[in-house]
Amino acid sequence: MTDFAVAIDLRKFKYGDEQLLRNAFRQEDILSMQWNRSKVIGLAKVSCCSCHGYGLRVVHKTREVPCHCVFRSIFRACYNRFRDCVASGAHTSTVSLEFCRGKEGRRVYSRKKEEYIADFCLVSQGALNDQEKGVFKAHFLLGADWKLCCRQLGMDRGNFFHMVYRIEQRLGRIFAELEPYALFPLDEYFGRTVTGQPTRPLPPPAAVPLRRKPVIEIPRAA
Repeated sequence: MTDFAVAIDLRKFKYGDEQLLRNAFRQEDILSMQWNRSKVIGLAKVSCCSCHGYGLRVVHKTREVPCHCVFRSIFRACYNRFRDCVASGAHTSTVSLEFCRGKEGRRVYSRKKEEYIADFCLVSQGALNDQEKGVFKAHFLLGADWKLCCRQLGMDRGNFFHMVYRIEQRLGRIFAELEPYALFPLDEYFGRTVTGQPTRPLPPPAAVPLRRKPVIEIPRAA
């Protein structure tokens, strides 16, 4: 069962009814992905059986959508950067001054490594269910291998790796489509590309007229 498929009521399904089969797929999952081949071909797996290394696969005989191997590649790139940020946590990270579209100001101080670690964990926890959170915490955050995870979580090897693949596919897609600032591409996250309206300089303050002090004439001595 893929992420694009949903449950079909077989009692309402008739042979040759293609409209019901089309409605069985979540349209927002397909129409929201508007990636071209140049964006996904570098992330695709060469030995993938679905896209054959092109990064796009055909659904409904006419529409092209990103392959699952692309989402897994995005997640692994974000996960490797997450591990690098955690490994350098003992050292003090630099504070950067970057532009933003705020209400009170146009610039803000930030610590990119700490922010990326927090975004990676919070986004992942909000997108996974309880069972997937256990696998994500044990395998990806704590670094346990599949043998220890299967023994602690009461799972067999097949179900464990299937769940790992589902986690990578779901989070990889979310990391790439997160708004307004996605976690992937990484260079745009750490470079902080400002989206939306271009930043404009603040208007100059209104001119305040100067009050002249009254001139006091000192009488001259006779």
